Amino acid sequence: MKFMLLIYNDQSLLDALPKEEFDSRMRHCLAHADDLKAEGTLLDSQILAPPSAAKSVRIRGGRQTTLDGPFAETKEMIAGFNVVEADSIDEAVRMAAEFPWARTGCVEVRPIIDFDDVRKQVGAPPARRQ
Repeated sequence: MKFMLLIYNDQSLLDALPKEEFDSRMRHCLAHADDLKAEGTLLDSQILAPPSAAKSVRIRGGRQTTLDGPFAETKEMIAGFNVVEADSIDEAVRMAAEFPWARTGCVEVRPIIDFDDVRKQVGAPPARRQ
């Protein structure tokens, strides 16, 4: 089963870390990701640009609105994500707890729903392969 590990961080807590501590945590994060990749359980991992680089798009009443920044004001920002393969949510939680960012924010563990299953449920044709 696949799980998304959403990494949230509180920018003020990150900014308060001495550079050496931040660098140490990032090295730990990268090493943990390398270990999971070597085990075959880490399928993808990316760091996101800061919320100031984001655009939020909404369509209401047929009218599109595009705003700068994140969709909501929040202390914690989504900083990155990992897609992992795990036998259970408990195993995915164990992987998430080993990332250092749980100490300066949160690592949300969420099951991924397979699009092919959704296509079958709603009667949509199979995805076109490129």
